[in-house]
Amino acid sequence: MSNAHFSLPRLSKGRAQAVLAGGCDSPVRSGWGVGGPMFVQARAEGAYAYDEDGRRYIDYIMAYGPLLFGHTHPALTTGLDELAQHGFVWGTTHPEEIRLAERIRNHLPSMERMRFVTTGTEAMMSAIRVARAYTKRSLILKFAGNYHGHFDLALLNAGASAHTSDASAGGIPDGVMRDVVVARYNDLASVDAFLRGPEGELAAIIVEPIVGNMGYVTPAAGFLEGLRERTLRYGALLIFDEVITWLRFGLRGAQGRLAVTPDMTAIGKIMGGGAPIAAFGGREDVMNVLAPIGSTFTGGTHGGNPFCVGMAHRVLDLLEAHPEYYGQMRERAERLAGGIRALFHERDLPYAVVQHESIVDFKFRPGPPNQSYDDALEADKKKYADYWHAMLDRGILLPPSQNEVMFVSTAHSDQDVAQTIAAMRHRFSLEPSIADP
Repeated sequence: MSNAHFSLPRLSKGRAQAVLAGGCDSPVRSGWGVGGPMFVQARAEGAYAYDEDGRRYIDYIMAYGPLLFGHTHPALTTGLDELAQHGFVWGTTHPEEIRLAERIRNHLPSMERMRFVTTGTEAMMSAIRVARAYTKRSLILKFAGNYHGHFDLALLNAGASAHTSDASAGGIPDGVMRDVVVARYNDLASVDAFLRGPEGELAAIIVEPIVGNMGYVTPAAGFLEGLRERTLRYGALLIFDEVITWLRFGLRGAQGRLAVTPDMTAIGKIMGGGAPIAAFGGREDVMNVLAPIGSTFTGGTHGGNPFCVGMAHRVLDLLEAHPEYYGQMRERAERLAGGIRALFHERDLPYAVVQHESIVDFKFRPGPPNQSYDDALEADKKKYADYWHAMLDRGILLPPSQNEVMFVSTAHSDQDVAQTIAAMRHRFSLEPSIADP
């Protein structure tokens, strides 16, 4: 079946809006970042998403990161009855939950003690509560363009598709805003300016060590080390949000690659291959503030449930048995990034292409790669929207927001990469004016 020049799926936006708030369960899915309409998906397999008409798209969303092996990898989907036959949720501690924590700590030694939750939002929200209880302070410093979930504090100047420009209109109380400051990523002078005076009130600095939510942004030399030094100086904690980076950047995550050890870490959906499981953890003395040892409460019926724990074991089994998977993903991502760079060079387009491991990204913004959220906000939204629709028309499914990145999986093939580059070549050849800054 040809993938060129087809209409969007037949399910009407009106039908979804009649039963779902805003017609979706997460705003980015509505397509508002690209002017709509939303993409409606019927199924998925391997590197591909399918709409209701059965049309196939090469999927670079990959559920926003967790699908390292693509959709429906047989090692994850075969024998699910085995995982389910003894129950989905028990409400009790079980041996496989303990074994999973041991496996995680083996790869992330900084997580001396941990607790399982369901989502990355819960993991970061819980880590912040623990940090406040441990330090007996309230102030949190975060960075514009870093996305840590949808709890109140995290949404201030958040990346991804949060679009919380007016916090009060977004239901975030004034009291929350008094206890957080938002600095500029990759800018230690900005951190110092915000902490000059209230440094004694600082409970924690939270950060994506490598950012995937304002486009792809790497930490500048010395930036994370500078954050580590400041938290030690002020008696605060350093919390890494590795919901995207752990496993996507290897079994040791960003902290292992960058050789900066946080006090606490949050990990998420990627460890379950997309199943709803997450965790937060850190130093033993910090985590001891949690009940029943301490007086700080976190909990949840689904935390550590046997089904999702079983899925997480399957993911780690695959990665530990097949270290070559990372090389395969990296090679495909390099091929994709190289093809885009060559096309931009041919067309004299001033956009920087970045690639690290299995992530590929570029923004419709002239100049070097993004270093902060200020850079990300300069990208041309209309050009991205036009590009997104043109690529969808040619069978390529991209994130419907320029703040997101392209994720490559083990399921993507050289043919998929070639088809993607061909679709881009067609798009840019039809729009010579797109080269204008």
